[in-house]
Amino acid sequence: MTRSKDNTPQNDKPLQWNHTHLIILLLSVGCLLSIFIGILLYIFISLDIPDSYSLINYRPARTSEIFDSKQQPVARAFIQNRYLVPLDDMPVLLPKAFVSAEDARFYSHPGIDFWSMVRALLHNINEGKKLQGGSTITQQVARSLLLTPEKTYTRKIKEAILAYRIDHSLSKDEILNIYLNQIYFGEGAYGVEAAARTYFGKSVKDLALAEISLLAGLPQAPSRYSPFKHFMLAKKRQSYVLNRMLEDGYITQTAADKAANQILFWGRRPAQESTDSRNNYFIQYVQNYVGDKYGRKELLTGGLTIHTSLDQNLQKAADQAIKTGIALWKDRQGVTYENNLPQAAIIVQEVKTGRVLAVSGGTDFSQSQFNRATQAKRQPGSAFKPFIYAAAFGMGYHPASIIIDEPIQFQGSNQYKLWEPNNFDNKFFGPTTLRNGLIHSHNIVAIKLLQELGVSQATELAKNMGISSPLTPDLTLALGSSEVALLELTSAYAVFANNGNYTKPSFIRKIIDGNGNILEDNHPESRKVLSSEIAYQITHLLEGVIKEGTGKIVKSIGIPVAGKTGTTDKNMDAWFIGYTPDLVVGVWMGFDKKKSLGRGETGARAAAPIWLDFMKRIKRDLPDKEFTKPMGITIMPMDSMTGAITNEYSESIVLEAFSKDNLPEKPAARHINHP
Repeated sequence: MTRSKDNTPQNDKPLQWNHTHLIILLLSVGCLLSIFIGILLYIFISLDIPDSYSLINYRPARTSEIFDSKQQPVARAFIQNRYLVPLDDMPVLLPKAFVSAEDARFYSHPGIDFWSMVRALLHNINEGKKLQGGSTITQQVARSLLLTPEKTYTRKIKEAILAYRIDHSLSKDEILNIYLNQIYFGEGAYGVEAAARTYFGKSVKDLALAEISLLAGLPQAPSRYSPFKHFMLAKKRQSYVLNRMLEDGYITQTAADKAANQILFWGRRPAQESTDSRNNYFIQYVQNYVGDKYGRKELLTGGLTIHTSLDQNLQKAADQAIKTGIALWKDRQGVTYENNLPQAAIIVQEVKTGRVLAVSGGTDFSQSQFNRATQAKRQPGSAFKPFIYAAAFGMGYHPASIIIDEPIQFQGSNQYKLWEPNNFDNKFFGPTTLRNGLIHSHNIVAIKLLQELGVSQATELAKNMGISSPLTPDLTLALGSSEVALLELTSAYAVFANNGNYTKPSFIRKIIDGNGNILEDNHPESRKVLSSEIAYQITHLLEGVIKEGTGKIVKSIGIPVAGKTGTTDKNMDAWFIGYTPDLVVGVWMGFDKKKSLGRGETGARAAAPIWLDFMKRIKRDLPDKEFTKPMGITIMPMDSMTGAITNEYSESIVLEAFSKDNLPEKPAARHINHP
């Protein structure tokens, strides 16, 4: 009987081969699936990664710096305190120190250092921490500029991908340049230049190896290794950097030992504020101007270079004069408390150029940032009268013209109410020359004068001279009823000193943007708003205010000076605007919430002493020269009481300035009709 083939024993080897193939197949599919998932994950993560080519036009937030008139830095404005410095302007050893400290294989890896990442990953898994460490310089650039700061595995993957792309988009030097200008060093310093200034008070280009190695150790933990806070830890970290540089062949043992033992001299630890508190009112005005014109963001991030007209010596004198003035007020009023004291402000302006050299907008910037020199508007009182007289001189009046100083009445806005103005001391002087009317600040003379020439004549001239605030279109204007800022009143007085030329006040000479382009280059531009003859006549009369009128207190300065006091009702505001041929200085004193400064606190008593104190502090720098007399002016002897031109001697004879085109004939009283 033949055996069936079905009963033949089967060979096991084919079954083993099939099982092996199955395993290989599964592994292959797994690998392919992993690759596919990896590709999908890469694509998915890549969709949310910024473009690495954006770093080609690297424009970080930079510090804007403000300089005084002598090119000395006085303030900074920033979000991040940073100054851009090209790699070529850095010491040769500086980038090498950072490479040794942070990323020894920087020049050989493609943006990511695989083995460093694996080592850091294993360490962090073992320690149970979130992924950190193992970042290359390129990864730090990617994280700092293009990614969010959270510490997650997803962000770490993005960081690696982006670093690889950056390495293929930029050269190693370009990456280093970004890194060294971008990283944070503590104490508010971003980038190596700001760090060099912060820690050593010098530019990065002037750093020695000892200073370089200390800075190179900071980025890993700026607060922990700050030499200001933890000096010994900073030195330990410096030693680590020097040893790494030695191992990498960048320095010799001798150089490393010398740097480690070198005594370091620290710079002034920066204050938290970004401005110099000594010049705060001036700087505040400059920053507001730049911020309003070019944008706050440009000011804080654009790396602007702002050259101003600030004279720090004058600023110091102005601040001290205000403190002394307030102290004198306290003594006069018997005040011992320190709260709720009056405020004071001062403006110092160059006559010819209009450049503002100093500003004090209050007694203490830390207590109040309100700038009373530029922002506050108050009634100027009699300090407005010179504009009335200048307008009158333009209509044929002269210093010898006579106006009757007598009681007068005007119908008020309310038909049942009369306005009965008085002189300051409630006295009337009868026939009065315009000279005496201005020098002794007679209200009635100014009011009658304004009534005859017309309010519009005075307001138009005042506006042309720089008074930009709205002016009341009635006769109270003669008493300074319209509120003005100290800055505009002071610059208007400069017209008298500048032969009738108005120059707009300016705080800024030049502004240069972060790329070296000039945004502003201010050159003084003047326009004629008053004849030279009238400007000189007013100056001549205001010299009389100092010699024999309400401003006699400042006569002790001993050089040619012209000026005018101003006082408002109930002594709520005290003013003095005075000038030499070169400087015009305006002073105001008063309470923020309008109330009396106290009995007797007039412009002559409260404001003029501040002006005098300031001028005495700077007198040695002022030339002793007379005001220039125009060709169209002739000086004639005049009886100041009658206006008569005479060669006869008497105590009331003065040498008066007259325009050759408007000489007095004989005095004649002007009886002005009024309601």
